[in-house]
Amino acid sequence: MPYNNLGQFISRLEELGELFRVAVEVDPALEITEIADRMSKTGGPALLFENVKGSPHPLLINAFGSFRRMELALECESFDEIGARLESLIKTQPPAGVMDKLRMLFTLKELAGFMPKKIKKAPCQERVLAGGPMLDALPILTCWPHDGGPFITLPIVITRDPDSKTQNYGMYRMQKFDGLSTGMHWQYNKDGARHYRKYKERGLRMEVAVALGGPPAVTYAATAPLPPDIDEMLFAGWLRSAPVELVKAKTLDLMVPAESDFVLEGYIDPGDERIEGPFGDHTGFYSPADVYPIFRITCITSRRDAIYPATIVGKPPMEDCYMAKATERIFLPLMRLIAPEIVDIELPLEGVFHNCALVSIKKEYAGQARKVIHALWGMGQMASTKFIAVFDHDIDLRDYSTVLWKLLNNVDPGRDLVLSGGPLDALDHSASYANYGGKMGVDATRKTREEGMGRDWPDEIRMSDEVKKRVSERWKEYGF
Repeated sequence: MPYNNLGQFISRLEELGELFRVAVEVDPALEITEIADRMSKTGGPALLFENVKGSPHPLLINAFGSFRRMELALECESFDEIGARLESLIKTQPPAGVMDKLRMLFTLKELAGFMPKKIKKAPCQERVLAGGPMLDALPILTCWPHDGGPFITLPIVITRDPDSKTQNYGMYRMQKFDGLSTGMHWQYNKDGARHYRKYKERGLRMEVAVALGGPPAVTYAATAPLPPDIDEMLFAGWLRSAPVELVKAKTLDLMVPAESDFVLEGYIDPGDERIEGPFGDHTGFYSPADVYPIFRITCITSRRDAIYPATIVGKPPMEDCYMAKATERIFLPLMRLIAPEIVDIELPLEGVFHNCALVSIKKEYAGQARKVIHALWGMGQMASTKFIAVFDHDIDLRDYSTVLWKLLNNVDPGRDLVLSGGPLDALDHSASYANYGGKMGVDATRKTREEGMGRDWPDEIRMSDEVKKRVSERWKEYGF
């Protein structure tokens, strides 16, 4: 049965020994970060802090901080299992353009049972708080010593496109400025930022709701790289094989996940902006302070037993790495729509999922690796990838020793590098300019004469299957 709320997920984690309760008082300013970072780096459990200084609410962190817990969150045995489900949906579609095919996926009859369900009374509205410094009751974390302030780190930000009227659910950090306002860290290429620009150009106030907690599939869906105008709540329903229940916000014309622990309701006025940051980010460096919109809160609703969900980011591996690994595996079939020759892809944790992509392909003609490099640079969030290295199909991309061996031995820098420029992730501090800089593709495949290889490519050393089998059968006989 799918988890209906965060409390059910916590109960499951505890049942399986994946949760540790901390009963003593802890400080949300830096102390929780240090505890959670140590647990994250050593493969520790999810943490439920039951006594957070200055707040009546418990705090959950590191709930997605391992492959096992992320699989539990998405209720699967492996991320590839979900990818296979998505691939089977793709194969049911008639021939079409890639974007059309993606949109058609989420209008199939097979998905009709997972459409969001609207209800009138919801757990997330059992309590209503309006007036006063409403945010002060939440155990919002100050994560790192030089952060600009406390940050809400696991929010589901809900906005509506003023043209299509379609809602978007995205995840963007939110700095607490005071008891009634936060920053809204919308990077230039995010759907929330796109919506805000439209409202700003028209001089219109923009309604915004922020959900915290609820079913883990809902939280994950807010991070998923779906094309614009595809409903994240339908995707969440498909993931959990049960529709997500939505309820109308108390003061806004927006639908919010009914099983959320908290819902922050408010607005952003056009041009109402201020400095936000710095923030200790998932690159392991501080992202600089910059100007972002101000979210002004008019109402907070919550469950009676609300639990505040949080995460921290920093030097990998951390909790966000496992969420991103799920995305890597789940969305691999969509990459193959554009580049069918792709066999596998690996986004190393050290590259924080935008600095490096390792790709293996079934190579059939000269220049195919370069074709894949350019295809990936033109594909959604992959467009900001700084380094792409392409290998032949017969490599395990997660065997980094072999990957490095192939990279160092198969590549002639004068022949096999593709240097380019283009959009980069906003957090890339190495670029000379924000959001734009140099990129490099590497063809680490076996080369042909047509690709400039002036001599025969050598055979790779491999023992015969017959000898390997004979040695395996006699292994104990040797006395080992």
